[in-house]
Amino acid sequence: MLKLSRALSSVVSGTRNSPSFKTYLRLKDGKIGSFFHDVPLGLDKQKRIANMVVEIPRWVNAKYEISKDFKANPIVQDTKKGKLRYLNNIYPNHGVPHNYGAFPQTWESPLESSSLVNQNILGDNDPLDVIDIGRFVSSTGTVKPVKILGSLALVDDGELDWKVVVIDTNDPFAAELNDIKDVYEKMPGVLENLKRWFEVYKIPTGKEPNSFLFDGNYKDTEFTLKVVQECHENWYKLVMGELHGDNLPSTENATLPHTKGNTVFDVEIEVSQKAEQVPPEVNDMSFIK
Repeated sequence: MLKLSRALSSVVSGTRNSPSFKTYLRLKDGKIGSFFHDVPLGLDKQKRIANMVVEIPRWVNAKYEISKDFKANPIVQDTKKGKLRYLNNIYPNHGVPHNYGAFPQTWESPLESSSLVNQNILGDNDPLDVIDIGRFVSSTGTVKPVKILGSLALVDDGELDWKVVVIDTNDPFAAELNDIKDVYEKMPGVLENLKRWFEVYKIPTGKEPNSFLFDGNYKDTEFTLKVVQECHENWYKLVMGELHGDNLPSTENATLPHTKGNTVFDVEIEVSQKAEQVPPEVNDMSFIK
């Protein structure tokens, strides 16, 4: 597996809590690459390990995500109705309860339903979401190997939006956790809290609770590895030009899998200023029955 700590890093452009804020992938030669396409998934099914891109650090409210359309696919803060998006605090959580990110080189296809789900429900058109339940708080743009433990099949606005549960391979608990059942035993309360957070986190914005497939049960590691593999294959078809449809992610930023090297981007890095003030309501706490 690629030694990511030496090969890949990130560089910040613009001012935090403003539309200018972006985090770019920096390749080992110092040039700019794509978080979506140039970070290797590095899936090792035997060791149950893959590479995660951290978007939102634990306890942070700002809704950071890999841009599918901006040049070089930086991590940006999502907007809604022209305003920067912040996640509500759902008691007892502040922001996201764990490091939140994505698996690179994966994509949940909106063109056809998953072969792993016995329902006609399409993917959310995004990279596969990942939640690192380990003890370390990782900064936006961190790329690290994680151990795959299980997953939740979330249904969000009628779309399938898998949430893969992982733990940092350097976490002291990593050696003791080999499947989702081990998390229930070694980290009591974590999975219950995480599921509830995903169910209710949009209620303060006026939306209905999210629902889940498989009766809301977590799927085990073996099943989840199939989810990751399927989404990786979807990504491969996308960048190879085999799929066509409306509103698909741009593949102009992609290095084709059969070529060597990475796509290199000429982007302007803005000098970061002092972070803008966060709206005071971001610190409010929501209590949901």
